[in-house]
Amino acid sequence: MPTAQHATIIIERPFKAPPARVFAAWSSQTAKRSWFAEGEGWKVLNFALDFREGGTETSRFAAPDGVEHANETVFHDIVANQRIIFSYSMLMNGVRHSVSLATIDVRPDGVGTRLIFTEQGAFFDGGDGPKMREMGWTELLNALAKHLGE
Repeated sequence: MPTAQHATIIIERPFKAPPARVFAAWSSQTAKRSWFAEGEGWKVLNFALDFREGGTETSRFAAPDGVEHANETVFHDIVANQRIIFSYSMLMNGVRHSVSLATIDVRPDGVGTRLIFTEQGAFFDGGDGPKMREMGWTELLNALAKHLGE
């Protein structure tokens, strides 16, 4: 019988850049594609971002081993330079393996920013699971820091 594992992931990450610049890296299709979609060894098959409440983000990638991964995202709440709330599902070779609700809190921290990422996920059999997801988001936030010149 298929099962689902539920988990909450929280990652706090400081950035030297001010909140408006960190937020812009999430809201611009060009910026987000550069740090989110274009990982080393991965081939971007599709990336589209309609950043507005009710808007969507879709992406498909081929891993170096040929496995295809996809994200399907819907934005539910956006407060400029402060907060993004979205739900997303992930698929591997066309099979959905997780569904999550995620919140990005962008907070001033001195001259920089403290980003708080919170994900509440349901992870299905055969998927990545919470530990791998946390590692993945940590790598993505490191890529965001590099994009910001940190």
